[in-house]
Amino acid sequence: MTDVGIPTYRRSARTDWRMWLLLAFGLVFLWAGSVIDPADNCSDDGRECAPWLVPLAQGFGALVALGAGLNMLANPNRGSFIDPATGELVWWQGRIGRSGGDEGRIHPSQIAKVRIVRQEDSDDEVHLYDRAGARLFWLDQEVIPWPYERWAGRLKARWPHIVVERVD
Repeated sequence: MTDVGIPTYRRSARTDWRMWLLLAFGLVFLWAGSVIDPADNCSDDGRECAPWLVPLAQGFGALVALGAGLNMLANPNRGSFIDPATGELVWWQGRIGRSGGDEGRIHPSQIAKVRIVRQEDSDDEVHLYDRAGARLFWLDQEVIPWPYERWAGRLKARWPHIVVERVD
């Protein structure tokens, strides 16, 4: 049987573009709140004033930037790979090797189905099921590379008994 490479996948908060986007978003609000004079936050006729919105936006920006920065500092990571020693599919989320990490492992011969659920308004969902029909926790779209169909196709090519199900 030819070996079909299942790529190792690893992402961390520091390499996640979403964390950088949150940090930038928060810093823009923080900066805007510091350069806008609250007294100038009125309509041209002066009837509608909301000077309280400026410090509120600044505080909101500070909270978002602080949250993103702290998450990047803690740097939780996620990913998956095939363990060369055991042949098991290993996946993890959080701070594996430290407290609070979630990890799962299963030999691909015990995997029955990979379900990919397409979502119109958000990221697609990925679920893995064992031969007993139980969903395996912590393996989802966060721990495998995109496009998910390619990853599932490589898994199926190596272990043909695995069913890849796409739900629209």
